[in-house]
Amino acid sequence: TAFLHGLLSEEVYMTQPGGYVNQHAPNFVCKLNKSLYGLKQAPRAWNERFTNFLPSLGFTASYLDPSLFVLHSQIGHVFLLLYVDDML
Repeated sequence: TAFLHGLLSEEVYMTQPGGYVNQHAPNFVCKLNKSLYGLKQAPRAWNERFTNFLPSLGFTASYLDPSLFVLHSQIGHVFLLLYVDDML
């Protein structure tokens, strides 16, 4: 469900989904407010939202690998690796 949380930076429209077609306006389209599965922008939108959120928790992105985030604390270090929509 990660891709459903991405915010779109451009306007994206889609045809009305089957079963939800407005009978009075069958040629209308839907403007998306957020990402959907299958949308080519969805992975990028999710990655941008997540990587912009992590610094608020104290994480910093690695210089050598932008998908690796590090949190330094008095009791140790936390390493978070983001791969598509999975975290290790």
